[in-house]
Amino acid sequence: MTDSTTTISTGTNTDTGPKQVVPAMTRAAALAQLTAAGAPYELRTRPLYGQSIRAFVHAPTNLGELYATARSDATFLVFNDERLTFNDAWDRAAKLAQVLLEDYGVEHGDRIAIAMRNYPEWVIAFMAITTIGGVAVAMNSLWLPEEMAYGLTDSGAKVLLADPERLQRFAQHEAESGEELPIALIGVRLDTTVPASLSARVGDFAALLRARTSTQMPQVEVAPEDNASIFYTSGSTGHPKGVVSCHLNILSALLSWELDLQAGALGAGITPPVPEYQPGSLLAVPLFHATGSHAVYLASYRAQRKLVCMYKWDPAAAAQLIAHEQLNSFIAPAAMTGDLVVEARRNNLDLSTLASVGGGGAPRAPEQVRSIDATFSQAMPATGWGMTETNAIGTGIGGDDYLGRPESSGRASAVVDLKIVDEAGNELPANTRGELLVRGAPVIEGYWNRPDANAETFVDGWLCTGDVAYLDDDGFLFIVDRIKDLVIRGGENIGCGEVEAALLEHPLVLEASVYGVPDERLGEEVGATYFSEGALAEPELREFLSERLARFKVPRYLTAYQQPLPRTASGKILKRDLREHAASQVGL
Repeated sequence: MTDSTTTISTGTNTDTGPKQVVPAMTRAAALAQLTAAGAPYELRTRPLYGQSIRAFVHAPTNLGELYATARSDATFLVFNDERLTFNDAWDRAAKLAQVLLEDYGVEHGDRIAIAMRNYPEWVIAFMAITTIGGVAVAMNSLWLPEEMAYGLTDSGAKVLLADPERLQRFAQHEAESGEELPIALIGVRLDTTVPASLSARVGDFAALLRARTSTQMPQVEVAPEDNASIFYTSGSTGHPKGVVSCHLNILSALLSWELDLQAGALGAGITPPVPEYQPGSLLAVPLFHATGSHAVYLASYRAQRKLVCMYKWDPAAAAQLIAHEQLNSFIAPAAMTGDLVVEARRNNLDLSTLASVGGGGAPRAPEQVRSIDATFSQAMPATGWGMTETNAIGTGIGGDDYLGRPESSGRASAVVDLKIVDEAGNELPANTRGELLVRGAPVIEGYWNRPDANAETFVDGWLCTGDVAYLDDDGFLFIVDRIKDLVIRGGENIGCGEVEAALLEHPLVLEASVYGVPDERLGEEVGATYFSEGALAEPELREFLSERLARFKVPRYLTAYQQPLPRTASGKILKRDLREHAASQVGL
């Protein structure tokens, strides 16, 4: 029901140490105190994209400043047996920045793509690119070769940093298309053979850094309004859209989470002390999602939080890492947090260092909210609503508020405004359903090279989310449906139109309708009903789709219809009826 939902806990259980008791206050009073003139999170209005927004006075000017002020000998990145401090990451990013500027001719505003698993090199690349005024293009590592080529071409990327898996897909696209993409290549972790067609074109990340002796970061002037990143998000039809964020957008989201955490503590009458151990977070969500990149990764700098990277999701391995590394934060889609609950219950684990289990990517079932609280001895559940277009910030809820309102996404961040409108754009009163609109400092100006999508999505400075929602009398947001034709599978947005188009490419398929089918673990699975000319075996159709769609987009449920699909009087396919029929067939 949401796009990239994410949060950092606004609950009160921030660590496992003793709490200092202070006078409790309302959330409004806490926010007023923390954002007043001279306060750490002072807010002041300023212009952005032709709008007047509330921005943090004491925020870093740009992401490079964020990284620089976080330099220390504290552990930052952990991957298997590798451990890097904040200083180590800075030094490697400085070397890569030199390489990009001097060896690859990168200039201010150039797009540099990153396509790999959650390796430390992803973080180092993002640091280097954004510090020198480049635009980091976070490529979906699940994309098939054609999708990958689209992202590179659409963004106009000058350089691609990729692991061997992604280099293989890059080479496959060039071989199948017969065209060489005009982009420089840097390979990371080249422990497997580079495709022969690319061997002369791929620079070795490790060797390029070894050749540099200086760890001086190049000095490039970067303004808060300069573009920093492009993340691709699936729409209801067509190709994914490039979401362009500036430095101010991203930094506003990061400080908003900090502010909400502090306000939650003040509201509960406690002040979190400095923890006795280095706090840490488990990075299990892909970094090409705003949840992983923003709420988990980028939020780690100012908190000096250790980041433990997982190669792929494994609940048993995750539990071991949490216990061994003394991690106190885990933010992930409902499917992953649910898996961790099951693992902890199965093996009687309390994972007592966990203080917060945040949500991201899709809403949780109320029962999982309660099970998090019941399963972990210290952790409080938390979640929120946000989108890639809002840099993953919007609303947040945690602790007792969340337990009391498990279906809510929380209250608005101090730097965003929300409103609910009817079909004519008129604002609706509390407890009335309509479309959710949002504006504020974290909200992007628009999509990359998509004036059509901008005209559809942005109205008078407000972003039209496509979510059907209401705000209650206390300002808590409840997402109840969506207008956009999307399936959200474990936090991944899947455009129904894209899957329908792939189905209709089959010469026997005459009509197709794609929809979401409820799923206890993933929230939704992809379902499809199709009408074909003659018999069409399901395995044959699945194989056909697997050549055109990333694996997670291929429908789990395929239903063959023996006649043309039912339609309304105006000719629209009755998708709701087909979805309900498919759900009944699987016992939902």
